[in-house]
Amino acid sequence: MSNPDSFFNEVTEELRRDRMVGYLRRYGWIAVLAVLLIVGGTGWNEWRKANDRANAEAFGDSVLAALENDDPADRVNALAQIETTGAQAGMIQLLSAGELMETDRATAIAALQAASEDTALPEAYRQLAALKRVIAGGSDIPMDERESLLAGLAQPGQPLRPMALEQTALLQLEQGNPETAIEIMTDLLSQSDVTDTLRRRVTQLVVALGGDVASR
Repeated sequence: MSNPDSFFNEVTEELRRDRMVGYLRRYGWIAVLAVLLIVGGTGWNEWRKANDRANAEAFGDSVLAALENDDPADRVNALAQIETTGAQAGMIQLLSAGELMETDRATAIAALQAASEDTALPEAYRQLAALKRVIAGGSDIPMDERESLLAGLAQPGQPLRPMALEQTALLQLEQGNPETAIEIMTDLLSQSDVTDTLRRRVTQLVVALGGDVASR
């Protein structure tokens, strides 16, 4: 019995090898393709990261070079010549508006409004543009519009909430409501996400208005 069993096992093993070879010939390309995709995907990711890093560095160098111009108009023109992709366009808009503030305030405020309403820009850039417009525009922007803009920026969870609350308090002072302003700023000082610079600025204003910050 041992010889027939041995012979049967050898035949079975041979059939298995033949079948495996057949499978490899028919479907082996799938395994090869999978390996190539894995290797290629890793290579592509590394290339993309390196390319993104190079583009970011080139963009930063271009911005710095543009800002080295002595004349504000030249700086604005140089910034306008920089090729941008994605969020870089928003940064250029904000930088250009800041430069225009020195020479053409009306145009700068209009540029900030355009940036704040540009849905193609990241939300953070739009909010920053809106806040800068409120600060720069001052009384040139109707009071109710400023209050509405700041109310949206001062909602809990918004990244610019502390600065928006500070501006809200200043609006109350502008309207002759120092008690309300002190209340807003005192509440602001109790929050944990206030920078040291903003905290010092708000504390000084509260003290100047006769408020109590001893427990803060």
